[in-house]
Amino acid sequence: MKSTSLQPEQLSSVSAVATDGPNPRADRIGRGLMALNAVLTLGAFADGVRIMVSAADDRVVVEIWRTFAYVVFAGMWALIAAWPRRVPGVWELVLFQKFAITVYYFALGDVPHAQTAALVDLWLVSTTALAYALCRGWYSWRTVTSSPGSSGQPARTAG
Repeated sequence: MKSTSLQPEQLSSVSAVATDGPNPRADRIGRGLMALNAVLTLGAFADGVRIMVSAADDRVVVEIWRTFAYVVFAGMWALIAAWPRRVPGVWELVLFQKFAITVYYFALGDVPHAQTAALVDLWLVSTTALAYALCRGWYSWRTVTSSPGSSGQPARTAG
């Protein structure tokens, strides 16, 4: 059996690669938060179905749209939980929408349900931002290459 040994200059590049990714514990916590958000959002979907089926005619279209949007967000959080560094743009889309809607809800003041919705979305934007940092979600942009000869296909990396 042939033994190979790394030269000193190779060792420094190996250690740089090994420490470049997120801490495994931080990664598990971030992924867990995103999985929790996905499950909680499916709970909101179930409640949305209840509201949707009893909605007045002037509210039914809005309730249908809102209810099925829960499935989209649950799916995005599930994708992030499964592949936090392979879904370029998904983190940022979720963070943008949740941040914007949270600010808007707080700005509404005494409008019915605005403060409750603001607190729910504050949880979602906070946990997503924390998970983004823990999982190093910005690394997902490293998986997309536009180099000549890449046939336009994204290059995939671990995570």
